[in-house]
Amino acid sequence: MANAQLLRRGRLQSTVAFQSGPAVNDPLAITDIKAWPLREPVSGRRYTVVRLTARNGSKGYGECLETTAADVDTGKKVIAGMAASAYEIAWLRLASLPRLRAAINVAMLDILGRYANAPLYQVLGGPTRNKCRALAPIEGAGGLERAQSAGHRAFSVPLPDPEWRNAGKAYVQKVAGLMNMVRRAAGESADFVLDGGGKLVPGDAQSIAAELERFHLLFFDEPCPTTTLGAARKIADENVAPLGFGRWLSAPPEFQNLLRDECVDVLRPDLALHGISSIRRIAVQAEVSYVAVAPYHNGGPISTAAALHLAASLPNFVIQQVPLPADQRDRDMRATIAGAELEKVTQGFAQLPTGPGLGITVNESALEKYAA
Repeated sequence: MANAQLLRRGRLQSTVAFQSGPAVNDPLAITDIKAWPLREPVSGRRYTVVRLTARNGSKGYGECLETTAADVDTGKKVIAGMAASAYEIAWLRLASLPRLRAAINVAMLDILGRYANAPLYQVLGGPTRNKCRALAPIEGAGGLERAQSAGHRAFSVPLPDPEWRNAGKAYVQKVAGLMNMVRRAAGESADFVLDGGGKLVPGDAQSIAAELERFHLLFFDEPCPTTTLGAARKIADENVAPLGFGRWLSAPPEFQNLLRDECVDVLRPDLALHGISSIRRIAVQAEVSYVAVAPYHNGGPISTAAALHLAASLPNFVIQQVPLPADQRDRDMRATIAGAELEKVTQGFAQLPTGPGLGITVNESALEKYAA
């Protein structure tokens, strides 16, 4: 029955998507697409930057996970002649290109914002805040000190890899010891997210959540896989630590299942998979359930710009993860691509871009230099 329902709704979506034809003489009609696959020199973090060009010469930029030249060629055929303002229709038409469409979605919105001569968050309805709380993932040796020096006050601590499934009490104590150490180093005013990375069986996740209640975590992120929602619900029912889920989910119904089963407090849709428009729709679902949204972001600086505009447009936004590579060469690459001020954090907050569209100037020479 479920498969039949998905088939019926898929047919309806296809019908809606193709009701719009090419934008005749529209200055925002898309005429070209170009992509640069990038790789940070030390961390190896990979992402693809996409540039769309409109008939009036405007350029918009987006970013996604690694994609292929064949996908880019297909995407060009799908959106050729479409107006940048038709970004929702483009999302439906690009369903067969789930990675590329996130970048195209952001790039179309960037063009639209530039055409309106307004920051993207204004195009999306106006800002709900004037700055964005930032979350720094702790990467490599000295990661906490580096993040503090960079102005961060909230930190994502990666969970140590368990030696085996059902690691038990010794592992729980190891995690508690780690959190005690970072708390002493960062001070009582710091906030923490424990990044489980989906590594744990539900039993260990529940034990760690109970052990760390005294730490008052912002949330326990991806403590276990979401394949068994009943187990996640049990963790949520028996512990007070907020739970975050969603970075690997790609379809809106999967988020709806988390919300319906009341096993999530913070939704974590991946910006590189969902773009701006899809996350806004997911956030609407979350808001009616009093659930917060903290988009997952582990890509490049153009996605950081998109994340800041997205954060400003969401009433139920809580915090935005901003990558902080361990090596200076990676940080220099990011600053060269989109400007040194974009990922700057002051007293725990990133400032919203104020220029039109994404509010950044993309250095295409740097894209060529760092192309993988």
